[in-house]
Amino acid sequence: MASSSLLLPLSLTLLYLLSAPSSAYKSSLALPVIKDHSTHQYLTTLSYGTPVEEANFVLDLGGSSLWVDCASRTAPSASLATIFHRSVRCLTAKGPEIETHRWLSSLANPVDQDQACQIPAENTITGKRVAEGELVEDLFGPSHQLLFTCAPTLLLNGLATGAKGMVGLDRSRTSFSSQVFHSVGTQRKISLCLSPSSGVVQFGNMAQESQPGSEILRSLTFTPLLTNPDQNHPSINVNSVKINGKKVSFDTPLGGGAQLSTVVPYTTLQTSIYANFESAYLKAASILNMSRVSPVSPFGLCFSSEGVGSSQVGPNVPVIDLVLQSEMVKWSIYGRNSMVQVSDDVMCLGFVDGGENPRNPIVIGGYQLEDVLVQFDFDTSMVGFSPSLLTRHASCSDLKSGSSAQPISV
Repeated sequence: MASSSLLLPLSLTLLYLLSAPSSAYKSSLALPVIKDHSTHQYLTTLSYGTPVEEANFVLDLGGSSLWVDCASRTAPSASLATIFHRSVRCLTAKGPEIETHRWLSSLANPVDQDQACQIPAENTITGKRVAEGELVEDLFGPSHQLLFTCAPTLLLNGLATGAKGMVGLDRSRTSFSSQVFHSVGTQRKISLCLSPSSGVVQFGNMAQESQPGSEILRSLTFTPLLTNPDQNHPSINVNSVKINGKKVSFDTPLGGGAQLSTVVPYTTLQTSIYANFESAYLKAASILNMSRVSPVSPFGLCFSSEGVGSSQVGPNVPVIDLVLQSEMVKWSIYGRNSMVQVSDDVMCLGFVDGGENPRNPIVIGGYQLEDVLVQFDFDTSMVGFSPSLLTRHASCSDLKSGSSAQPISV
């Protein structure tokens, strides 16, 4: 069970940020993010309904919707509106899951027309999916009308204690992020900065006047944003992997894009990829005289931390480079984001075996994203990522507190 001190305080509110004066868009929306260490999930707080109530939600980069356990409200919302089956918004929300001609044909039945729009909802952490979610609309903040799915309480199983649903941030039309872009009138950009303590997710342009924000934005390296044909999860193309500058040889091609995820705690690799990666890492670790110890679940490779030096980027262990569209473009992962301290004297490599036939051969997990600013630009289909903020003696917590955030009443 997660302790109450680790859950997102209910007093946190939506924040408006002013972007750079030269921007064509004047406003953006930011939400504070905190990590629940019991589940390794990242949570934010939203205020919604009439009367206003606050609830914690789990962030999901690959989620296609906002779903809520509506039954958990203290009082029913007077501003809640049902979306009917006959509405175009119902068809839009259903997306590719329904054929347009079938939907149009169903409108010939008056009974079907007056039914509530039924939308599936999924807990992407447990994989549990229900078909009986009801599409509704309600106020978020003082004036934003957003669509979301009222899902059954059983879907909360597996979420951090106190969470009342999930916030999907993919590029589909009814995701939370797409609705925010439309409601706030800002660029289709998400800037995500996760942290072991307090981070931030921002929709639209980031303020560039503040420090260290301006320096971090200038440090971003960009790579194409990929979209898998059957899903909207953000992915990047990883051409090769280097460990301490030496290229890892794989028995099979890496294949496809590497998915970025906030619901997978640690980077997962398909079994054959992981085997080659583990072997190469062991060789690099032996050169540094690192002592291997018995593995600690869920990790397969652990070392004694005794005698291992450290710096501002964590323990002095082999550096992992994800080489992207060219040898000049790489994502460097230092000790802070590669090693997990599981006890006083044992640390484990935060890359795990994802099985023989995972949906994605490589999934870059939340731990590897922490204290890195990652910016998704859906208009240009690019992803920008900073070096570890620790290399600048900064963190995502600094970025949040250094922004020009102004709280609004919700």
